[in-house]
Amino acid sequence: MTDTQATLAELLIAACADVWRDDPEWLATGITPIPRLGASLAKLTFNPRLMITDAENMFLETPAPIGPRDSTPTAEGWAPYARTFDNLWGGRRHALVAPVQIDRFGQTNISVIGDHAAPKAALLGARGFPGNSISHPNSYFVPQHSKRALVAGEVDFVCSVGYNPARWPDGRKPHRLELRRIVTNLCVMDFGGPDHAIRLVSLHPGVGLDEVRDNTGFEVLTEGEVPETALPDAEALAIIRRLDPHDIRATLLKGNPSAVRAA
Repeated sequence: MTDTQATLAELLIAACADVWRDDPEWLATGITPIPRLGASLAKLTFNPRLMITDAENMFLETPAPIGPRDSTPTAEGWAPYARTFDNLWGGRRHALVAPVQIDRFGQTNISVIGDHAAPKAALLGARGFPGNSISHPNSYFVPQHSKRALVAGEVDFVCSVGYNPARWPDGRKPHRLELRRIVTNLCVMDFGGPDHAIRLVSLHPGVGLDEVRDNTGFEVLTEGEVPETALPDAEALAIIRRLDPHDIRATLLKGNPSAVRAA
């Protein structure tokens, strides 16, 4: 049974969780609160195989709540850099990250806006994006779906590789390149179209196809009737609220809107 009182943030957490549904015993990494809560929800519901850390240096038996904690979570193993990178470079990790820009090839940017030599804004730098993108599966979270985030042409600075053969050395695709899903505040997309074209998977309740197209800088493929993104059920909502006891999720989207947009 679904809960129509779910917020959009809770819907997005559930949609993020679904990216790890069929993964084996891999490290599930969610960057920023909504993807992190999604990874925890996935482990506590349909995929207990996932490995989860405390975002510091321990593997956890049960995902820890975000924000201030009243107790220390139970650790089931040490997660130093060496063990983390063994999983990362061995392809045993699926990361859900939050780029500032993404293009039709799945290339992402977290480094600069504008020309790299004279940027309009300097951001994080490429960080671990280049190595992550060629080592293990990746998915993306875009909290504000717009043409500024889902851009026409290429991203301003390519931090992670995508399905653009012009960017592959000698035209050879990295053998572990695997882009899975894009979760935004309007819809869920994947790379399941011809030649890895971005394809619409579902529309969030009350969102129309034209709105997605109008706010995307590249063509989004559709195949048949596009389903509605499933609302989180009562069990999922209870888990989300337990994992976020301070209701941090309510501060992440302007106005903390409902999951079901009014007509």
